[in-house]
Amino acid sequence: MDWIAMQLSHESVKLWLSVGWSLYVVVVGIWILLQRSQPIATLSWLLSMAALPVVGLLVYYYFGPQRMKRQRIKRLRSRKRSRVRNSMQKLRERIPAQQERLRQVARLVGMTSDFPVSTATSMQLLVGGAATFDAIADAVSAARHHVHLEYYIYEPDQTGTALRDLLIEKARAGVQVRLLVDALGSKKLGRKFLEPLQQAGAEVLRFHDAKIGRRLRPVVNFRTHRKILVCDGKVGFTGGVNVTDEENERICDDAYHDVHIRVEGSVVNWLQTVFLEDWAYTRSDDPHRLPNDLDDLLPDCEDGPIPMQVVTSGPDDQLDAIYRSYLAAINAAQQRILLTTPYFVPTEGALTALTNAALRGVEVRILVPKKSDSLLVTAAARSYFDELIRCGVHIYEYAASMLHSKTLVVDDNMAMIGTANFDYRSFFLNYEVCVIGYGPELNQAIAAQFEADLGQARMVQYRSEKGLRRRLVGSVARLTSPLL
Repeated sequence: MDWIAMQLSHESVKLWLSVGWSLYVVVVGIWILLQRSQPIATLSWLLSMAALPVVGLLVYYYFGPQRMKRQRIKRLRSRKRSRVRNSMQKLRERIPAQQERLRQVARLVGMTSDFPVSTATSMQLLVGGAATFDAIADAVSAARHHVHLEYYIYEPDQTGTALRDLLIEKARAGVQVRLLVDALGSKKLGRKFLEPLQQAGAEVLRFHDAKIGRRLRPVVNFRTHRKILVCDGKVGFTGGVNVTDEENERICDDAYHDVHIRVEGSVVNWLQTVFLEDWAYTRSDDPHRLPNDLDDLLPDCEDGPIPMQVVTSGPDDQLDAIYRSYLAAINAAQQRILLTTPYFVPTEGALTALTNAALRGVEVRILVPKKSDSLLVTAAARSYFDELIRCGVHIYEYAASMLHSKTLVVDDNMAMIGTANFDYRSFFLNYEVCVIGYGPELNQAIAAQFEADLGQARMVQYRSEKGLRRRLVGSVARLTSPLL
């Protein structure tokens, strides 16, 4: 009898566990479905939650996808609208009528990201961290009114210390210095390191501070991956280079290989707008979160010959502007597509756009690192190679060091550079910024650098997937790619 009672007790426990697990799956499933994320991401999270009860729920609660609400500061964006017509005329002059598809890309960017076409009086592609930091130091040294910086990674190392000391010097001279860093990406940036800068009069904020508290869940997985520097509202920088020795080849022999861009002209107003909106959002509890001297921060800049356009996206962007911009540019291509990215984990839509381009006769070349700083991302990227190669896409693996550049070249009159990787996180989770150049200037510069980088890369050959281990690792990495 005791044995029978024990068996019944065990069966009862199993029954209640089954019922509890089923209810858990239903409730969590409804919660995830209501987020209306990409189907593959939704499926990945559903499988993870079902396989890891309780633990999976906690992971999703803190790191799962969701949409955030942020108000754009309309008065910032409206201040420079009077320049739009002149800039659009420059675009019409530079892009021939037969290339109407590129003007349609510009319209799409403007409609989704709410940044119009503007212009640059000068543009310089900076190759490598050393060249980038030299150009930044020159611009900061020449600043007379303000220096604004926003970085995902700012390390308190030799490179970071040199820039900090320069900022201290400028702040003591009366220049307004505002530094916005991502709380997670720049987690090593401690009070002791920042104190001399703040004592000199600079302001420092942390974007989405990840401290335990009531705001942890809504913000911990949404980082500012942007790299922006603006001096006096007239000189602007953006691209892939963070402030760290890891990207400074003068200090680190195997430094990341990266590119950045320096621009002057009215396009800087829009980089400044991105910074100011992020700054105001980060100090949203302060009624005076926006500086009072907006006329000095957004000065009238001379129109230049180079049409350019800023595009941003983030979890507060319902239209996923950078993702749409990539797809629109790829779909508009007629001769060539040159894509460089450190993390290649395409969505189904992006994969289809690339393979369609190759199948219709466009030269499609993709440059990725031979080995990224994430083994899972490397495995996920390689799981797409055979399909791409079968369709005529040429893939190259850069072997000299960790490739960190994020660029796109389309035909001869369009190019993009910025902070966004070609992956799910950059397209839908991180706050990102890119600059698009219309015309030959940026296009030729990035295309030339692409060709130079191929000298240290190996073309990937087609190979059907063989071996259970390779196939299994690639499949698992690909399935979990929306969670990376």
